[in-house]
Amino acid sequence: AARLEALGSCLVSERRCAHDAVAVAAAVAQELEAGRGLVLVSGASAIVDRRDVVPAGIVAAGGELVHFGMPVDPGNLLLTARRGAVPILGLPGCARSPAYNGLDQVLERLAAGLPVEPADVMGMGFGGLLKEIPERPQPRAGTSAPARAPQVTALVLAAGQSRRMGPVNKLLATVDGVPMVRATVERIAAAGVDRVVVITGHEAERVSAALQGLDVDLVHNPDYTEGLSTSLARGISALDASVDAALVCLADMPRVRPRHVQRLLAAFDPLEGRGICVPTYRGKRGNPVLWDRRYFQEMAAVRGDVGARHLIGEHQDAVCEVEMDDGGVLLDVDSPESLAALSGD
Repeated sequence: AARLEALGSCLVSERRCAHDAVAVAAAVAQELEAGRGLVLVSGASAIVDRRDVVPAGIVAAGGELVHFGMPVDPGNLLLTARRGAVPILGLPGCARSPAYNGLDQVLERLAAGLPVEPADVMGMGFGGLLKEIPERPQPRAGTSAPARAPQVTALVLAAGQSRRMGPVNKLLATVDGVPMVRATVERIAAAGVDRVVVITGHEAERVSAALQGLDVDLVHNPDYTEGLSTSLARGISALDASVDAALVCLADMPRVRPRHVQRLLAAFDPLEGRGICVPTYRGKRGNPVLWDRRYFQEMAAVRGDVGARHLIGEHQDAVCEVEMDDGGVLLDVDSPESLAALSGD
């Protein structure tokens, strides 16, 4: 809406539907029949090719695909289409970002009454919007430093009393030959995060001893009996000013593997609208969650025996769901039965 208003236009309606071609086709057709001058379609996931849900829905609504893809980044997954004289755009993820990107280039031309044909889109790549990153050096790399990779700290919450486990401290139970907390922390650290901070509380000395020899920083939470939020706040307060994102991990998830974390790190890009990266398996959300620093203040303000998960619902526009290849991101040990099952797998 802000983009359109800046160009002298406005968003006159919003319609939500299921992410399938039939539903998209019906919604697009209804907006076209209402006489809209431009239809924007934002899918639940990025468009990957011309046969994907959004382009298939546009075609089913009588539309014609004009061009897919742009030689600019952010914005490389933009789809241009039309039905008659009415342009239809399949939006890339950067439509949710305030940063100038390829979508702005197309909207500016449309607002000025200029055509957006394939040759026009391809020509927008001259000069480009490509961000300078170490993996993609630029010809001018010698005159300006490339943007650094995001600095990510993992916060491992290991302060809980594990009341449902009875007298057993689950974090010290043996998993894969080592205490569970050590198995979890080793795998998080192996993923390539810049720093690992473990927040201790209940039986802090024993938990610390279980981590002896690992390159981690220990932060004690004296208020651990007041709930999970106190450990989260303590962890946020331990972050350096240079940290770009925090990976919030539960210490009782030893089946989270380095590859899970690496997928979250690869997806993270706040400028593309991916500031909160959530792992999923078969459509169900799990842990750990990667948070951009813009949410640190809100996370630190959470109260009670809860984490920051409710903030995900409050910032849906920044959420990126990252599908995993197994259920390790869903498996936490919170009962004797789940521990027994874990030990036997």
